[in-house]
Amino acid sequence: MKKLINDPRTVVTESLQGFGAAHPDVVEVHLDPDFVTRAGGAVPGKVGLVSGGGSGHEPLHAGFVGAGMLDAAVPGAVFTSPTPDQIAPALQAADGGKGVLAIVKNYTGDVLNFETAAELADAEGVTVRTVVTNDDVAVEDSLYTAGRRGVAGTVCVEKIAGAAAERGDDLDAVVAVAERTNANVRSMGVALTACTVPHAGKPSFDLPEDEIEIGIGIHGEPGRRRIPLASADDITEMLLTPVADDLGLSGGEDVLLFVNGMGGTPASELYVVYRRARALLEERGVNVTRSLVGNYVTSLEMQGCSVTVLRLDDELTELWDAPVHTTALRW
Repeated sequence: MKKLINDPRTVVTESLQGFGAAHPDVVEVHLDPDFVTRAGGAVPGKVGLVSGGGSGHEPLHAGFVGAGMLDAAVPGAVFTSPTPDQIAPALQAADGGKGVLAIVKNYTGDVLNFETAAELADAEGVTVRTVVTNDDVAVEDSLYTAGRRGVAGTVCVEKIAGAAAERGDDLDAVVAVAERTNANVRSMGVALTACTVPHAGKPSFDLPEDEIEIGIGIHGEPGRRRIPLASADDITEMLLTPVADDLGLSGGEDVLLFVNGMGGTPASELYVVYRRARALLEERGVNVTRSLVGNYVTSLEMQGCSVTVLRLDDELTELWDAPVHTTALRW
């Protein structure tokens, strides 16, 4: 195992220390328990947004803390859910007096621990509502979750709900737009290689040099099938087709097309995938009116990508376009 780390037991803390030191204008890092908040703390009179999950998926979630998106993020150990004693103070720190929305990816540990933390925060007078993201069309169940997993579509939910909160929507309205976004976004991923979790010291699964895993999860969970290595265009079609079919896209609709890297795939290859995915959507008569390409929900150094499509309407487009200033997403 070759990694730029000192000790597997301290890698998350040391990474957070560096993150906070690099971006003090955007975030504040809290240690023991570990969580990240917006610089300056909660915004009075605004609904707070909190998300979190295992580390190893950076910039998810701490990279999306800032104006127009999250008010706090809670990083667990690598590929491990954060604990309630981390999440509860983050929920309290994000409360500006109008309640807090927790955006939780559909993994059993995340859901249970956020639920417990919400009860703890409620006991302290913080109103918490939860939206669970489940955009992965690859499988219905996995080792980590009951039902569909929350993957790259979570970024869309966080951005759009964050914009709704920033413009002054109340908690019910922010929850409603987050749920609408989640209902209209789908994703599917592929792995070309496995990744190595620092404390394990070896690849998380075996994948021969001439094979790929279609429908992989962001922790290396098994996908739909393992197949021989194929061309980028063929792989893209295997990802885009089930996404578009599951959404039930019809001609004339507007969408956001998001090609996300898993951490070890260069931008040049992600744009090759984007090119083909966009062409496939246009062949269906679908209008790609917004785009995002890059490493946003990674799996350490895994080579691979995911394709996400979000059905847009005028309001979702306006909220996507609204100003955002985080370390990983800003316009």
